[in-house]
Amino acid sequence: MTEYLAARAEPSRLPEPRLSGNVPLERAFSERRSIRDFASGPITLEELSQLLWAAQGITNESGYRTAPSAGALYPLEIYIATGAVLGLRPGVHRYVPEAHSLVFVAEEDRRARLSAAALGQAWISSSAAIFALVALHARVTVKYGRRGVRYAYIEAGHAAQNVCLQATGLELGATVVGAFSDGAVRAVLGLAPDEEPVCLLPIGRPAPLERRQ
Repeated sequence: MTEYLAARAEPSRLPEPRLSGNVPLERAFSERRSIRDFASGPITLEELSQLLWAAQGITNESGYRTAPSAGALYPLEIYIATGAVLGLRPGVHRYVPEAHSLVFVAEEDRRARLSAAALGQAWISSSAAIFALVALHARVTVKYGRRGVRYAYIEAGHAAQNVCLQATGLELGATVVGAFSDGAVRAVLGLAPDEEPVCLLPIGRPAPLERRQ
């Protein structure tokens, strides 16, 4: 899937996700904003776990996930470039929904490189972690043909919105970024040729409101 998987890293189990929180869904809708100005503090491993579960977590014994998927074929992979997550070393990780775990796939804090790959949007590198939603279209086109490519993009939209709403519920900031060089993002994350980066989601603690106005 990616060149770094040859390292045969063992999955690292994440904290169990919560199934209830203090912020009603309607309030999350109302308060969700695209945050591009982050404070310097890290996020916790528990917060990262909750965000990953919101994006693609398993929700029942049949393997269904938090985001709907055409034919339950799940063409998405989530890679995370971390630099300021408590209890998690900087580098690139891949989320494994079936085990709610991470596989460490690459050394080195790559947030600045992803920022450069995103057409030089410097604010991205100040986030605590950057999610990359990546599509493997063959998983869905095998059943739906070329139409399956559209279904993969629809699923990425669902997953990205889940992350944004969950971030709001955790009092974190998140923004969907679609402006980047596909080739540059592939190179930074070490993606295979059949892995298409669909969007990036920088995550972090929002800067004080007065600084964002």
